[in-house]
Amino acid sequence: MANPRDDAETLVRQWYQRFNDADRAGMLALLAADVVHDINQGGREIGREAFEAFLARMDRCYQERIADLVVMTDATGAHAAAEFVVHGRYVAADEGLPPATGQAYTLPAGAFFALKDGRIGRISTCYDLAAWIRMVGG
Repeated sequence: MANPRDDAETLVRQWYQRFNDADRAGMLALLAADVVHDINQGGREIGREAFEAFLARMDRCYQERIADLVVMTDATGAHAAAEFVVHGRYVAADEGLPPATGQAYTLPAGAFFALKDGRIGRISTCYDLAAWIRMVGG
């Protein structure tokens, strides 16, 4: 019999492994069609297509990998949280942010997930934007 906590942890770990592998199609396949994406200190976007556009912007502006991943789940497997460190380089200016010159950064971050039917139904990412701006010289 499958353990919902293990299934949830596996799903979240797959998410970040695909992120690190730059497997965007694989990431999108883990999302529910109506996924809700709460962008750190941004807005809320809904749908896999909106998330795909978000990933394209991120890939244009940032080179990132995730390390030190810790995944926590609830007993039902319907919710999970992840804590990690982002190691990145800011390679192209993102709208409303400082100029990019390839600045390196290391930033602790976290995310909250709602899981449904073996897919990610919501992802909410959290990090200290002011600290990131200081790191890139803004």
